Amino acid sequence: MDNRFTLEKRIQAELMSYDGKMGIYLNDFHGNVITMGQDEKYETASTIKTFILACLFDEVEKGNKSLEELVEYKPEHVVDGSGVLAALEPGAVLRVKDAAVFMIIVSDNIATNMMIDYLGLETINSCIQKLGCKDTILYNPIHFDRYRQLGTSTPNDYGSVFTRLVKGELISKKADGAMLEILKKQHYNSMITKDFPPVYMDSDNTDEILISVASKSGSMDACRNDGGIVFTPYGPYVIVMFHKEFSDAMYYPAHPATIFGARVSKMVLDQFLALEGRFCL
Repeated sequence: MDNRFTLEKRIQAELMSYDGKMGIYLNDFHGNVITMGQDEKYETASTIKTFILACLFDEVEKGNKSLEELVEYKPEHVVDGSGVLAALEPGAVLRVKDAAVFMIIVSDNIATNMMIDYLGLETINSCIQKLGCKDTILYNPIHFDRYRQLGTSTPNDYGSVFTRLVKGELISKKADGAMLEILKKQHYNSMITKDFPPVYMDSDNTDEILISVASKSGSMDACRNDGGIVFTPYGPYVIVMFHKEFSDAMYYPAHPATIFGARVSKMVLDQFLALEGRFCL
């Protein structure tokens, strides 16, 4: 019997009082992978946008698409929710790479629909499968009044994307590096970083930013998700937290999924730093 109070046991103890279900994938790149419910399917919400970004860069890598091509914001792309393009009228024209950036860094729903239209739903799902994410699917564009779901995935699939991005093994080193730079600019990573000490992430108080994150989160009534790469002085680690089956569908900063996700994330960070780049010895 293992009597050690491991990181996994500490997370399990923390979640005993959580009103919901959290699926977890952690990888410290030293052979320590910690998972809980990693193969269970969850609604993706906006985390599906990471898969769309990967498929875009895969198509560009193959020469089928171009980041410099122009795409038009059409009436059929209009949707409520996050982003900035809702402030514009249909007819605006963007470069593909600019629409992709909006899709990730401000989780722009209209830009996402533009990317789905540009790439094609079948192409996106085919690419997701070829990337080895067998339990991930994008069902349709984002239209809340027409469709009940957006996509489904697993913590394992989402974690594998970020794991391979770190290694430069998802599309290519060049493409993976470009995607990481976009994901580092993502604005909504409060679950991962909410409880991180500000001094670690504020270059005004130190000579450099000690902790940075490349991530993509997602929220809908039925889920709260976050996942990405945390870069530290001891190296990077991958963390994915998918949530469902909570009782409170409202959106607010102190939602239990956000609170418990932040607690788990801080616990993981503390362990990684204490052991100088590992989850366990």
